[in-house]
Amino acid sequence: MTDIKIEESWKQQLNEEFTKPYFENLIAFVKSEYQTQTIYPKGKHIFNAFDRCPFDNAKVVIIGQDPYHGPGQAHGLCFSVNDGVAFPPSLRNIFKELNMDLGIPVPQSGNLERWADQGVFLLNATLTVRAHQAGSHQRKGWEEFTDAAIKKLAEEKENLVFLLWGAYAQKKGAMIDKSKHLVLESVHPSPLSASRGFFGQKHFSKANAYLQQKGQTPIQW
Repeated sequence: MTDIKIEESWKQQLNEEFTKPYFENLIAFVKSEYQTQTIYPKGKHIFNAFDRCPFDNAKVVIIGQDPYHGPGQAHGLCFSVNDGVAFPPSLRNIFKELNMDLGIPVPQSGNLERWADQGVFLLNATLTVRAHQAGSHQRKGWEEFTDAAIKKLAEEKENLVFLLWGAYAQKKGAMIDKSKHLVLESVHPSPLSASRGFFGQKHFSKANAYLQQKGQTPIQW
């Protein structure tokens, strides 16, 4: 069994995944890719979403699809980019909706670690990607692993908020018990679809209202 460097509470929750054949194959594939190709994010950031948001801290879950595949963008949190990197179009639309919903000015940085540190679990379905090749690490095992993480959250915790933006995220979150958690769905924030039902959904204020109603601290978006 490979020793996976991942935050301790997640390591305990997902322990059985690490010994399954699909995961061993996935790690072998990912290791060879890092040795022979340019892969994003950096190896130390593959499990950044888990490391920045321990299992017990999670309050809000946002599900993305693939890491960004341009240089310097991806750092292991969905929709987020490193400090100093131009906002990708979907992130720009997320900030636009945040501004319309809560009046929060568009931030200087697209780095969402500030959200993760408050309990926003920013999970991509696939945790690695080849440079400039969107989807290149799909169907290699990551989806199974991230499904297991979502399932653990949905089953072991209650009163979480799941933000499922776009058909892909909605399908991935299909097993969530809506009587135990708040599930908010909309189209994806990408420029192709944002104006058809992402803008005006007020997911950020709805998430905070729900957290407060359940006696939890709201997120400082």
